[in-house]
Amino acid sequence: MSQGTIEVSGLRKRFGPTTALDGMTFTVRPSRVTGFVGPNGAGKSTTMRVIVGLDAPDAGTALIGGRPYRSLRHPLTLVGSLLDAAAVQPSRSARDHLLWLARSQGLAAGRVDEVIGKVGLERVARRRAGGFSLGMRQRLGIAAALLGDPPVLLLDEPFNGMDPEGIVWMRGLLRALAAQGRAVLVSSHLMGELEDTADHLVIVGRGKVIADLGVADLIATVSAGRVAVRTTAPPQAMAVLADAGATVAATGRDTLTVSGLPAERVVALLGAGAVPFSEVSAHRATLEEAYLRLTRDAVEYRAEPAGEATR
Repeated sequence: MSQGTIEVSGLRKRFGPTTALDGMTFTVRPSRVTGFVGPNGAGKSTTMRVIVGLDAPDAGTALIGGRPYRSLRHPLTLVGSLLDAAAVQPSRSARDHLLWLARSQGLAAGRVDEVIGKVGLERVARRRAGGFSLGMRQRLGIAAALLGDPPVLLLDEPFNGMDPEGIVWMRGLLRALAAQGRAVLVSSHLMGELEDTADHLVIVGRGKVIADLGVADLIATVSAGRVAVRTTAPPQAMAVLADAGATVAATGRDTLTVSGLPAERVVALLGAGAVPFSEVSAHRATLEEAYLRLTRDAVEYRAEPAGEATR
């Protein structure tokens, strides 16, 4: 097995009466960004804590390069993690925090200045971390994760607290780390950021894997057989198409998504009904849309969808 592979197999974990993990199984491979997504309570954070040895599973294994985290002598040289950006002594400067980590792992002090530069904290490196914004603490957490130049990275919600410039920077960093051959596991609820960043998705719900596939494959699967319509008369278009047996959802002020009818039939119906339209084309789902369709039975709380007409 590659040193840069995470293998999660059959993880089970209960906290009192609550089942957090129910047979969680997936593999994170080198040279790609794997998005780890699911509703609140799906087991994402617990899984990541088990991988880095902070929680012990009731059953199953989590291995990094074929070995459990707790058996690694200098773990930061094999796996870097950002699970809690607040986990830093507030009275320490950013640089001193990283120096302390470096010494604990037998790493050269020069590496500290390298990672500070890499995450853009040079100007505030000697400031106390307790005064940092959330976005700055995220950058410090990334610096700590990169300190040992590890082949594996686990990042829990790294986009949180980032301003637009920081989000663009984070996207580029994650893609660059994967391009260097690293295995990168990223938990995030921001589907738009993962759509532009992740190569692969592991979607979880109620403690188990719902889907494990490439981002492009997921979007293509959810998009199949659906038609996008742009019209200045959405209510009339929805009525005409629903009467013909389609399922129609409003996806914007002047856009609809139609299921159950081919594009040529949609054009004919709208023309016959004198409904104005400017576009009828194959629908391309967003990652968020695909995610919501896959996880709709795994959420704890759900409201009625708005703007949908069904047959």
